[in-house]
Amino acid sequence: MAGPVGSASSPRSGPADASVLPARLVSDLRTDHAGETGAVMIYRGILAITRNPAVRRFAQAHLATEAAHLAAIELLLAPRHRSRLLLLWRAAGWLTGALPAGVGPRAVYATIEAVETFVDHHYTEQIESIDRIDPGRAQAPLQALRAQLHSFRADEIDHRDDAASRFDRHAGPPSRLLGLWVWAVGAGSRGAVKICRWV
Repeated sequence: MAGPVGSASSPRSGPADASVLPARLVSDLRTDHAGETGAVMIYRGILAITRNPAVRRFAQAHLATEAAHLAAIELLLAPRHRSRLLLLWRAAGWLTGALPAGVGPRAVYATIEAVETFVDHHYTEQIESIDRIDPGRAQAPLQALRAQLHSFRADEIDHRDDAASRFDRHAGPPSRLLGLWVWAVGAGSRGAVKICRWV
């Protein structure tokens, strides 16, 4: 078991009593916190660059959701358990949003679709890992966390599908450069999660 992540008696405790979560789930929450930090910065990066009204509305709506996710995770995960590389994740997130925003709407939507496809899989793995835990171990906190992750995942799927629906398929398939960028976004997301489990 991990040491306390949040105080059960604290008014800042979240719906899951993270002080009783297994160490693996504390590690998962660290990756979630870093990921949601990066997601907030992705949309801030988009908004810093684009002047396209539709893209700005898209980014503003999804930024609000990601900020709510981040606030919820911060109720669960004490600062000492968060990634020590948050400055890096913020910078990487901002660039992940700003660079495609400088190219155009299709690049933005392709980027968000790639990011959220990864996040869908990431949250699914965490939910499945909770389902494999002995049901006799801290059942209520685990199920509260599962419900919260399930809610987050549903939001991320909405973001993915929204981006996919806005990507203009009639304009042709992604260019080779955009395809390479999308691959790099997915690979970078996977690498960041591996690092965050430890740092």
